[in-house]
Order: sequence, then structure tokens, then C-alpha cells
Amino acid sequence: MSIWHQVQNSADLCVKCNICTSHCPVSNVTPKFPGPKFVGPQAQRFRNPKEISVDDSLDYCSGCGVCTMVCPHEVKVMEMNAKARYKLYQRRGIPLRNRLLGRSELMGKLASPVAPIANFMAHLKPLRILAEAVMGVHRDAPLPPFSFETFRGWYKGVYQKANGRKKTGKQVVYFHGCSTAYFEPRVGKAALAVLEHNGFEVIIPEQVCCGLPMLSNAEFEAACHNAEKNVNSLVKYARQGIPIVGTSTSCTLSLKSDYRHILDLNTEPFELVAQQTYDICEFLLDLADAGQLKTDFKPVEATLPYHSPCQLKAHNMGLPAIDLMEMIPGVKIQHVQADCCGIAGTYGYKKEKYQIGLDVGKRLFDQVKASGSKVAVCDSETCRWQIAHATGAKMIHPVELLAQAYGLEY
Repeated sequence: MSIWHQVQNSADLCVKCNICTSHCPVSNVTPKFPGPKFVGPQAQRFRNPKEISVDDSLDYCSGCGVCTMVCPHEVKVMEMNAKARYKLYQRRGIPLRNRLLGRSELMGKLASPVAPIANFMAHLKPLRILAEAVMGVHRDAPLPPFSFETFRGWYKGVYQKANGRKKTGKQVVYFHGCSTAYFEPRVGKAALAVLEHNGFEVIIPEQVCCGLPMLSNAEFEAACHNAEKNVNSLVKYARQGIPIVGTSTSCTLSLKSDYRHILDLNTEPFELVAQQTYDICEFLLDLADAGQLKTDFKPVEATLPYHSPCQLKAHNMGLPAIDLMEMIPGVKIQHVQADCCGIAGTYGYKKEKYQIGLDVGKRLFDQVKASGSKVAVCDSETCRWQIAHATGAKMIHPVELLAQAYGLEY
């Protein structure tokens, strides 16, 4: 039986305890979503796999995965809801807005060469109002600025000319994702610096968008296409036992889990890549536990709020970023006690869901503001953009703090 069919059959394990509904960040702030139990395992028992789903409220599920994480009977609630949403959009048709939001890589390729102009246009209020009216992208949604210098452009140009390829005997593959490629190349530079400082030769393979934005917008075929491209590129390294490390916790979750559990791509190459994939903080903490992580940190006197994203929790690996950051002398981490920031990838960009996203994240935003810190830390790029939008805090990835403490220039 395929993993996907195991997921579907897990509906029979649901005892209707409603724990998932009580933890659902969306159903707790809006009546438009009745809750994961209702549209998930309860509805699943009545779905004919040969027919189209008619559960319109499914569109208000953010896909955060909290329901699956808290279920005491291991029902794959989020995964079955994702498949049902796909069927829903087969009936409705996928709007152009959703297709555009699902193509961050394409937008990055088009806009980065003209980043100053693109960023100016993207923040013109009249254009944002027009985009909301025509496309349905909320006028105040936190669009990240494009970077004129892309990560791969920097790596192939400035970095390789200055450093060449460092052969150390230890290798790691870096899956940077779209956000690092086109919006936050500084995160990739910090990751490269930290990995090399710890004695690794970093391989930057050919890669495309992980496909999660497409999957979240019910474009399963397009997501499968990207998944196959990525795994075909990465599997040769996985066969050699070379770890695959990512700085986007949602990208690494796609490689580890979503390709198999949602897209039902469960062949041997996908399994091998999943086994060799690590979130960067997970990988570095494993090095620390083995006594192999360099700890020549310089003191950084800072008390920083840290948000652990939904996608990170779905890795079931604990909170490695906190353990790593607290190795730095002088650093104190305040773990924000909130489940979700509300952005959920592209969810909070949509006109009808923007306020829901802010309501979901209010508890998080209030704690970040109350901390008094001008800087906050988060592993997920879209969460960083949402928190910065709602609080005004400068957002960094944990690996940037590590690079700072190591005294690395990049």
C-alpha cells in the first residue's frame, strides 16, 4: 500500500476527540473554517476517491500541519486535507492569483535583474490597490524585496573567483531554495560561511523551487514536476551518503516528507533523498552532539525572541536552533509561545485571508513587541516577512547569528 493510501486510511483512527480543532490556529479566529476534524477525517469517510470534493471550507485551511502534529492517534489530517483541496480546485479551476503566488522562482528570475524598479513598483499604493482589486492579493500583504544580487550569481561570480572550491574531505550539499536565491542571499552566504568554518566543502547543486508554493495552491502536477527535477539532481549525492542541508525549513520538509506523503512520490530516489536531508540547525546540532562542531564563538550580548515555525515543528526534530544559539556566550533566547504567524506560505497574501493571518499571529506579534528587542529570529522566510510586517522587528535566520558569533565575513 502506498504512503498516500496509508494517509487516507488513517481517517479510521480518528476518535473525534477534537484535539486538532482546539489547536487549529485558523478555526479559533474565524467561523469560515469549521476545523480540521470536520473537513479532515470526518469528511474523509464520506469522500468517494473517484469524485470531486465539494468541501468549500477546505480553502480556508492554511496547511500549517498543527492538526497532524497534535493528533494522539497519528491521523494525517493536514495531508488528507491537502489532497481534498486539490480535488476542490479541480472543480473550481485554479485562479491566476494562486498560480502566480505559487511561482516565487519565476517571479524572482524576472524581477531580480530589475530589482530596484520592481521593489519600487511593488510598494506603490495605487498599484497595490489595483492588484488587490484585479488579482486578489491584499494591498498590505508583506511582499519581500527582490535582491539585485542573487545567491547563485554571487556564488558563481564573486565567491568562486575569490575562494575557488575548497576541498576538505568532508562534503555537504546545500539546497538554498527560492527565498535565498532571489530575496535573502545573505542567509545563503551565512550558511556557506558557517559550513565551511566547520570544515565542509559545500556543493551547490542544480535545483528548482521545492514546489511547496504550488502544492499549497493545489497545483499538484506542477509541484510533482519540480519534485522530480530536484530529486533527480540530488539523488546522486544521497547515494554517496553526502548530507543535503537547507536553510528553508519548508523546503527541507518538502524533500523529507511532502513529496512522499502528499504528492505520493515514493520511489527509491525520493526515499534516499528524504533520508539524507537535514534542516541546517538540525545538521549543526548533530555535529555538536558528536563533538564535531566548532565552538569558537565570540560573545554576543543579546536577548532575542525566537519563533519556531509550524513547518519546523513538522520535522519532529525538536528545536535545534535554540540549543545552537544558546551555545553563544551572552545570548539568551526567549522562545515565543505561539503556534503560528498566520502567513502559512502564500495563505496570508490573499485578500480574503490576510486579516485571518494577522489574527492567527496576534499572540506571536504581541510577544515579540513586548520583548523590547529590535531583532527577532525565525527559521522560515515567509514567517520572517510576516513578523517583520506586523511588528517592525528586524528578522534574521539562526545561521546568521551563528556566523556573527564565529566572526565570519561574507
